Amino acid sequence: MKLAARVSRITPSPTLAMTATAKAMAAQGIDVVDFSSGEPDFDTPEPVKAAAEAAIRAGFTKYTPSSGIDELRQAIIDKLQQEHGLRYEKPQVLVSCGAKHSLYNLAEACLEAGDEVIIPTPYWVSYADQALLNDATPVLLPTREADGYAINVDELLRSVTPRTKAIIVNSPCNPTGATYDPQTLQAVADIAVRHKLLIISDEIYDKILYDGAKHVSIATLGPEVAAQTVIINGVSKTYAMTGWRIGYAAGPKDVLTAMANIQSQSTSNPCSISQKAAVAALKLGGPFTEKMVVEFDRRRKVMVDRLNGIPGMTCRMPTGAFYAFPNIGGILGRRGQDGPIPSPQAFADHLLKHAHVAVVPGEPFGSKQHIRLSYATSMDAIQRGLDRIAAAVEKLTV
Repeated sequence: MKLAARVSRITPSPTLAMTATAKAMAAQGIDVVDFSSGEPDFDTPEPVKAAAEAAIRAGFTKYTPSSGIDELRQAIIDKLQQEHGLRYEKPQVLVSCGAKHSLYNLAEACLEAGDEVIIPTPYWVSYADQALLNDATPVLLPTREADGYAINVDELLRSVTPRTKAIIVNSPCNPTGATYDPQTLQAVADIAVRHKLLIISDEIYDKILYDGAKHVSIATLGPEVAAQTVIINGVSKTYAMTGWRIGYAAGPKDVLTAMANIQSQSTSNPCSISQKAAVAALKLGGPFTEKMVVEFDRRRKVMVDRLNGIPGMTCRMPTGAFYAFPNIGGILGRRGQDGPIPSPQAFADHLLKHAHVAVVPGEPFGSKQHIRLSYATSMDAIQRGLDRIAAAVEKLTV
């Protein structure tokens, strides 16, 4: 059977693929240290589980409005008002089956053939593929490790063309862990307003911050900016609820109405029980998140310190999310048991095969010099995994 041409434009998510491979090896009895998974290792908070159990007992197991229950949409509105001073009405909020689903609904609602989407690199793996699935062209805007992965305003301006439809802002960033300061966000907002660009603000890691970093939503930088911004967020990372599949979008009414119409004809409503759980997370989950971030901070410092102690690696200290993104340029070109290691992908394959450590190569994130490791795992796993990486690197030959 002939498949649609759009299928040939994309590849499976490499982060999910690496995680699946690691789990398959573990199922075979192989002791794999998995640094590939982008999810907290903490259990979902008890008040959230209690809310889900209560929903089940109450028979809240039927269809809900396809855009999400009023109680959850109101909780999202309250969060955005209390934390950012942003005012939205319920038609401006859509609850979906995860933040990735929210992003896809947005891409489908706004992108078409001939459109260009500016994506600062390194970038989360699905941004470009979602643009391609909707016939648009990803325009990759390089950022530099030496600059803290900040967007260069002059280079951004040169990337804007008459076909540019949107720009993606992801702060804190997956995979780099970088955060944008208010000055950078203001410069991006000014360009977006001037050129009438849609701002896609992925804020899924907004609560996972370190060293005094503060999250600033770009939508707070004025009414004109808010009118061109769609905020994407969810409960997955902040409340250890990845499997519950609840994300949301907030933004201009016409855009959100279009996204809601698309969702009504594709997935319909998100899981009813998960929605009730998400209400509890947004209302009661703050203390849980604070404790989780304290532990992530401890792990972050250990992981980055250990990575910087491996010859051939350098790693910038992330200020958000739960990823380390070490530069392995000093390792590339060395030889392992199976031959030369010319790329991050080859190094990741080598580590999985010979050290039984799963990391994600940098290529799907837009980098040919990095790998990504998650420190959303136990301290014991971090120490064991980095011991193995250090030993594997020591065995490489020039």
